[in-house]
Formats: sequence, structure tokens, C-alpha cells
Amino acid sequence: GSSTGDGFHRLAHLLISREQFKREQREQQSLHFRGCRLLPAVETLLTNPKSAQNVDGNKIHIALASSSEKNNYEIKTSRSETKEIFSVFEYQRILGDDPRLQSGRGKPAPDIFLLALQVINESLSGGEKAIEPSECLVFEDSVRGVEAGRRAGMRVVWVPLLGLAAEYEKRDKGVLAGRTGLVPIGDEWQLWECRRRLGYEAA
Repeated sequence: GSSTGDGFHRLAHLLISREQFKREQREQQSLHFRGCRLLPAVETLLTNPKSAQNVDGNKIHIALASSSEKNNYEIKTSRSETKEIFSVFEYQRILGDDPRLQSGRGKPAPDIFLLALQVINESLSGGEKAIEPSECLVFEDSVRGVEAGRRAGMRVVWVPLLGLAAEYEKRDKGVLAGRTGLVPIGDEWQLWECRRRLGYEAA
């Protein structure tokens, strides 16, 4: 997503302007993102999600919360097989440039996951009980995403690429606990205020 690019530009102390960096970044993304393939087991996980049930027989609801902006998302999912699988997120899909998200509140802030849950709850049929953050399971490949899910009060399954897993080999517990603190996003009051704004009280 764009927030990652901004952070890289700042930390790398690049000698080109942020505008030039973003322009060249978009060119490279357009070139390489078309070759994106699904991570192992994603296809299995997303097979017939509309008929999925939990152990109590209740329907499992699913949403996509991606930092990718709409243009990049469409490029990444342009392969026919990928597009078909991700069609399950036609209505419950939150992307990084969603106008409902506050600017500067991308992952690791919890906003995108809380908004995804809000969208799910708004789609529930009559008689279905609203889902709480603690009842949600997030699948994430990035460290920022894991922290965002944990800050949202949700459970997280971390699915890192091999290189990232090796880098955090001795710090994986901190990642899963959402305690890496790699990116400052404000104090805890601001985080809990976000949860209250979306209707979820702090535990």
C-alpha cells in the first residue's frame, strides 16, 4: 500500500522527491504485480466460503482488508484464476484507499480490520447476532498487518513469506502478540478511541 511506500522513502533517505519515487514505484508495480500468484493454501481456504460453518453450525462470514489501493489490487488480481477466487469479496472488500478510512491510519492501526468487521455486521440477516472483534480470525502475511489485527482485538494467524519468517525467527512471539512497535501511530488512547468510534468497546 501507499503507506508502506511513504515509510520506505523516509527511512531510506532517497535523493529523489517523494513524487518521483511514487511515480517510479507505480511503474514497477504495474510491471511486476501482474505476475502475482496466490500464497499456498489460499485457494483451499477460499473454496466455497459462503457455505462455511463453525463448529456450532453458524455461518462463517469473511471479508478482505488489504492495504493495497484499488488500482494495485486490480493489477494483483488480474489473473483469471485469482480474479475468480477473489470474487467472493465483491461486497466485503476494504482497500487501502477506501474513503471510509482516515488518512494516515493504515496498518498497523486497527482501523481497516474494524471497518471490515463493521461491513460484515451491516450485512447480517435478521436474527444474526453482531460479531465481536474477539470472535474474528485474521490471516496476515505482513508484520504490520499482524499488529493491526491484534490492536483491533482480533486473533491472528501469521502467514509470512520464507524470507520474512527467517528475519523474525527469534521475534515471532512479539509479532504474534502485536508488540513489535515498528511504526509509531499514536498512543493507546487514540487506538481505543478508534474502536469506540466504530462501536467496539475496549476489553
